[in-house]
Amino acid sequence: MARATFPRDARLLTARDFARLRTCSRRVSSRNLIAEVAASETTGVRMGLAVSRKVSRKAVRRNRIKRIARDSFRRHRAMFPALDILVIARSSADLQDNPALHAEFAQLWQRIVALNVTGAAGTMRD
Repeated sequence: MARATFPRDARLLTARDFARLRTCSRRVSSRNLIAEVAASETTGVRMGLAVSRKVSRKAVRRNRIKRIARDSFRRHRAMFPALDILVIARSSADLQDNPALHAEFAQLWQRIVALNVTGAAGTMRD
């Protein structure tokens, strides 16, 4: 069984990484989540989160969504190829309970794996 950790090298950290994803990525969405996916410049999979105040004015509720996202990513991390993933929560994500969010993240990860993003990313979204 793979270790369920979220080390520093599995995180999108710099503004440059986030900007690259915002400009040259493929978008996968579900009812409450959006994921922008691009081939990684590194060897492993990395994830970044964007949960704004528009999702909820309360930090506790935004942090709950981020905590569930990190937990789900840790559990499914081994199935990804070398990708950079930016997960953006929609306002409706705050209304979901924890099991529903876990299920939605699992479904989102499956759709990302099926997307088959290659290293030859252009400047336009598909």
